[in-house]
Amino acid sequence: MGAGRDERAWVRGAQRGSVSDLEALFRAHWPRAFRAAYLVVHDAAAAEDIAQESFLAALRALDRFDRGRPFGPWLHRIVVNRAIDWTRARQLRAEAELGEAHSAPPDPEPLDRNLLAALAALPPDHRAVIVLRHLLGYTPGEIARALDLPRGTVNSRLRRGLDSLKEQV
Repeated sequence: MGAGRDERAWVRGAQRGSVSDLEALFRAHWPRAFRAAYLVVHDAAAAEDIAQESFLAALRALDRFDRGRPFGPWLHRIVVNRAIDWTRARQLRAEAELGEAHSAPPDPEPLDRNLLAALAALPPDHRAVIVLRHLLGYTPGEIARALDLPRGTVNSRLRRGLDSLKEQV
């Protein structure tokens, strides 16, 4: 059975209340959900909380999920939106300090510190599309659907974000 068919079977089972299918979805999608959250918020503890809360939100809304669509992009939309909200709230509360040290993500492919710093300096909505496109491998069309944005807006945010990164790195 292929990965997509496995996922569809897990979603069907999870919608019927199968704990083992819920666990399979979690195991399959946790690493990328955590990575997406971390790359937006740059805080490992917050990323873990965001990814967990996103999974719970997805599970609560699973009865409304369209099984004809892939689960991963739907989950990543929830993760990235929550991460953007967290980042904006943190900025508004002025809790972020410029010299604050962040723990590194538990990732086998760590990113260059200069790139992480440059990503952190981007507005959250630009950071989100860059993370989805260049670090998680989504196409602009998939990003547009996942974030419920016009494709032109995604392309614009990608271009502006990449231009800013180029200036900083």
